[in-house]
Amino acid sequence: MKIGVISDTHITDKNEELPPKINDVFKGVDMIIHVGDLVDLSVLEKLKKICPNVKGVQGNMDPHEVRVVLPEKEIISAGKFKIGVIHGIGAPANLIEFATEAFKNSHVDVILFGHSHNGTNMVKDGILYFNPGSPTDKIYAKINSCGIIETNGKIEARIIRI
Repeated sequence: MKIGVISDTHITDKNEELPPKINDVFKGVDMIIHVGDLVDLSVLEKLKKICPNVKGVQGNMDPHEVRVVLPEKEIISAGKFKIGVIHGIGAPANLIEFATEAFKNSHVDVILFGHSHNGTNMVKDGILYFNPGSPTDKIYAKINSCGIIETNGKIEARIIRI
């Protein structure tokens, strides 16, 4: 299974587009997961044009109309793997601890988080922690990025520069 992972798009207008490279990177994926801070629900529809199987969670910057549609956190099955998804809040330095606590006793294999706009791809205590960064905003990051996760008996993740 191939999964496109995106976060922190901060699209404020339904006429604003995602970076065109997202179409290329996510071409042929089985699922897209948005890790919060869409800001406008139209982002889900834009992603569904690439892949009809789109999941997501709300972020701290998402307005009420997004919060009523998307959960704060979710566990998604990808084959034999469990993926915990939560946006994150607070200081970026504490995001791993925040995400770990959010999925305590959930036995997830992967935790996806966003919020910092900085890509993270690391394994800690047997759990893959993955933040795809932001494809549209570099306020806290040097590059724009998204991610790909592939499950083929094992989990492999990579951050893609946009």
